[in-house]
Amino acid sequence: MEVYNHDLVILGSGLAGLRAALEASQQSKGELDIALVSKLQLMRAHSVAAEGGTAAVMRQDEGDNYELHAWDTVKGSDFLADQNVVEFFVNEMPREILHLDHWGIPWSRREDGRIAQRPFGGHTYPRAVFAADKTGLLEMQTLYDTLMKHTNKLNRYDEVFVTSILIEDGKFEGLTALDMINGKYVLIRGKALILATGGAGQIFGFTTYSETVTGDGLAMAYRAGLPLKDMEFVQFHPTGLIPSGILMTEACRGEGGYLLNNKGERFMEKYAAGAMELAPRDMVSRSEMTEIEAGRGFAGPEGLDYMHLDLRHLGRDKILERLPLIREVTMKHIGLDPIEKPIPIRAVAHYSMGGVHTDIKGHTPLENVWAAGEVACVSLHGANRLGANSTAECLVWGRVTGGEAARYCAANSLDKKISIQAEQEWGKMEALISSMGKEDHYKIRKELRKTLDKNMGVFRTGQEMQTGLDKIRKLKERYKHISLKDKGLRYNTDLIRAVETGFMLDVAEVATLGGLTRTESRGGHARRDFAARDDENWLKHTMAHYTEEGPRLDYIPVDISMWKPVERKY
Repeated sequence: MEVYNHDLVILGSGLAGLRAALEASQQSKGELDIALVSKLQLMRAHSVAAEGGTAAVMRQDEGDNYELHAWDTVKGSDFLADQNVVEFFVNEMPREILHLDHWGIPWSRREDGRIAQRPFGGHTYPRAVFAADKTGLLEMQTLYDTLMKHTNKLNRYDEVFVTSILIEDGKFEGLTALDMINGKYVLIRGKALILATGGAGQIFGFTTYSETVTGDGLAMAYRAGLPLKDMEFVQFHPTGLIPSGILMTEACRGEGGYLLNNKGERFMEKYAAGAMELAPRDMVSRSEMTEIEAGRGFAGPEGLDYMHLDLRHLGRDKILERLPLIREVTMKHIGLDPIEKPIPIRAVAHYSMGGVHTDIKGHTPLENVWAAGEVACVSLHGANRLGANSTAECLVWGRVTGGEAARYCAANSLDKKISIQAEQEWGKMEALISSMGKEDHYKIRKELRKTLDKNMGVFRTGQEMQTGLDKIRKLKERYKHISLKDKGLRYNTDLIRAVETGFMLDVAEVATLGGLTRTESRGGHARRDFAARDDENWLKHTMAHYTEEGPRLDYIPVDISMWKPVERKY
């Protein structure tokens, strides 16, 4: 085992991780020793798949303001967002847009030269700042280029797969990891940790997430004693490409695209006549599924019946200027040109509103651990996230946590004692490699994903979720008896996939139990057997704590200091 010592360890190299590294470097004038750890090569982080935009109030002279952005976010959250957090966010976000502008990102522009903004669902004004439909990729490139100008001590651990977070005496001690390139175990130690590992979308079969988004950080934090908050709230994006699930960005509708049923009707008129296709995502996805269940969808492969996303009326020039990636993807994957034909789409698992519990500064209950981005639940999104608020969240809390952690590192020293937990973790890995069980972890993963698709989808019932929970727990028992074919360490993807599947099982169990227990419908959690929102009993956050027997749930209040809950209409 090799041991590496640093000041700050950042786990995850997407938008939140890069923004945190940049802020920490700037605060320390480049002298903070930073470890940037990822199981991927740096620019392969899933943040590059963010297409449509990043939300901020940039047009106060044209009627928009911070209070409106806050209200839209709170209303969109179905009143589960913490309103003090939302207020902080909307006031902080515009400076992040200007930072990126000054650092060189090629924002799309209006004819007058000002930064362009497009409409997004649930937003009163156009707030989504964008770079064509490649916003996440260009934000990532800009942040990394700028980071390299501000740091003298950045240590990249690419393709290093982390297996556990070590906690000693209530504080972060280090990360145990497998160096995939060199085939060796490593211990990465630091004075502080920022978690920025993203979500867990691969627990679903039909999803916009890349294959690598398996809830690693969520599960490791949970096992290390950090509570997971509001994990039952999963966002289903209305426009996933059939049959792959690849995201057809909300920018398609922001630029004026229509959603059509098999009768050629813009069906959203029946469900949200004011907002139409730009209603919040939870509402649009439920409307799509209602239409499909009523027989007004198109027959699709493997039961994936679908609706149409129609861009044809936008015209060739606008599609090529504003949505070039969408055209490239549809032509490459299904041989369809959206200039000529409508795109087959369906609601698809897209985002986890829940995550590791943090306070308004991204600080977890552990003294020297912070979390930012989708892995965290600072309670910005509540029960439903508005489009373009997620990349924005990564930027704001990447900066905040990077600054907080840098100040902590400057005031504290690294404990030189190395925990024996690292050796114990390697013992577990060696036992897994040498295991001779009869279960196939690939089959377990496949069954898990089918279970979540069936039992934790757009619409849910208590019976379905109980069936799903029972299945997950049976899969966890079977997982104890898996075997690996690859007995080596160098690029042992068999081992990596097996460990990931264990993480996925834990996250799926927490999400399903949270949904089963919450006897109401709110935002992304829509129950057929409890169809109404219940503020009297359920205006509270779910907190899941790890125990050997399974998740233990308790609840904490929601901050409603600005607005009281009202009926949600669009």
